[in-house]
Amino acid sequence: MVDICLAGTGGMMPLKNRWLTCCYMEYNGKAILIDCGEGTQIALTEADCKLSKLETLLITHFHADHISGLPGLLLSLGNYSKKTPLYIYGPKGLGEVVNKLCCICGKLPYELKITELSTNQLNEFKVPEIDKMIDVKAFPLKHTVPCLGYSFVFSRKPVFNPQKAEELKIPKQMWSILHSGKSIEIDGQEITTEMVTDGIRKPVKVTYATDSRPIYEIADVAFRSDLFICEGMYGDDENDQSMKEKGHMLFSDAIRIAKDAEVERLWLTHYSPAMATPMQYEKEIKKKFPGAVISVDGQKINL
Repeated sequence: MVDICLAGTGGMMPLKNRWLTCCYMEYNGKAILIDCGEGTQIALTEADCKLSKLETLLITHFHADHISGLPGLLLSLGNYSKKTPLYIYGPKGLGEVVNKLCCICGKLPYELKITELSTNQLNEFKVPEIDKMIDVKAFPLKHTVPCLGYSFVFSRKPVFNPQKAEELKIPKQMWSILHSGKSIEIDGQEITTEMVTDGIRKPVKVTYATDSRPIYEIADVAFRSDLFICEGMYGDDENDQSMKEKGHMLFSDAIRIAKDAEVERLWLTHYSPAMATPMQYEKEIKKKFPGAVISVDGQKINL
């Protein structure tokens, strides 16, 4: 199961009642974080996300509201006695940006492992520091600077069949080994996972896109996601021209992509500070797309 928390939902700058957009995903006891604007470590703590579990940080782009909180986050991780490496992925130039921001951190008690990704093509990779069962795609968005979206496929273990295990006289203490995908040997006979499980289960897919104009590539990558997290700077379509100039989306843009992508759920996020009450659009967006949610800080789901 994947635990997902949208700890912050704001764009541009943190407000008294709204942290900057960041997304925390926990899987098998370890966590991935997307973006870290100013105050992210506080937003995560308020949302009861465990900083001690953070292993991987994914950066979408280098605007301040998505990365300026990095020094505070890194120092907070050190205060949580982190010793294992933190893996950081992001657009080209990530190493230079991280090094400059880290000049105020001093010596960290753990290593930073940085990977720069292309912003003009699809990047497919795994995050082995979390789990080999997670496939990640970083895909280019259309913003005022190079920007990446991220899509995750979390593979699920096949259903374990206790009756099959009992018929093969496998001791119960060995069941978990088989369910994890490993083989065992009993009286010279090899027992494989396939011998005690029933088929494959549908994986969980989550796609995250902010900041961007509404381009068809997003729907292509997000196709049939269980959860699609997408920016919506404004609820009123009258702001369309402003969004074109600034490289952002409206609620209606995100809903159109969600429909094209046939996603199950849409979480809107990255609201403009000028939009004080996004909830006023709730009835309207539900009519257009019943699976849409105007997210609030700390929005959570277990998939």
